[in-house]
Amino acid sequence: MKKIFFLILLYFFNAQIYGQINDTISVNKKISYKSFIIPSALIASGGLLFNSKINTNIQEKARSFFGENFHSQADNVFPLVPIMQIYSGRYLGFEPKNTIRNQTIDIAVANSVSLVIVTAIKHIAKEERPDHSDNLSYPSGHSAIAFTNAMLLFNEYKESNVWYASSGFLFATTTGIFRIANNKHYASDVLTGAGIGLASGILVSYYNPLQSMKFGKNKKTTAFVYPQIGSQIGIGLLIKPE
Repeated sequence: MKKIFFLILLYFFNAQIYGQINDTISVNKKISYKSFIIPSALIASGGLLFNSKINTNIQEKARSFFGENFHSQADNVFPLVPIMQIYSGRYLGFEPKNTIRNQTIDIAVANSVSLVIVTAIKHIAKEERPDHSDNLSYPSGHSAIAFTNAMLLFNEYKESNVWYASSGFLFATTTGIFRIANNKHYASDVLTGAGIGLASGILVSYYNPLQSMKFGKNKKTTAFVYPQIGSQIGIGLLIKPE
């Protein structure tokens, strides 16, 4: 029964994402309100579960399924995998939507938007984590970052190879499940974080005025951005003029 519960949870995440893929597969530079239906649904679901008995029950079943002593650092790595895929896709034979420079700007802006929103809500909600380590549980920053980057990856390569483009959602979904398994977040935290991440990724993919900026006088500038995830969540940026 416990295994069935988590298979259903995993299916729920992937079903939601697959619906988003089918809805946004067409080439359209204008943002439709339909693109934000799934992010809104995830955020609303997280909000409804917040501080509820169902939320607590899910957490108890998760701890029972994975074990009280379960601990993995994988959820600190999985959110970064889609970033690696964004940069490496062109070398695997897939045609990206943007140059490396514009990819970097999108990653930096989208992740920053997610982090600002998540951090603000955390300090307003002040929900205690399941492991009682602090009161910054809701929403999940790891989940927000993971789904932000997964959506950026999808929008970057969906026209070239939809399977490669959508593979980031597997890592994002696994990140959310591992955050629950590690007793760092409730289901409500993960759902809301996922919704915020998806919305940020969609918004920045379609509208990012910072793509027109120049790094100094040298137009040939290599830049890479990377979220810093661990006990602290932040953004790192490496800029190398050629």
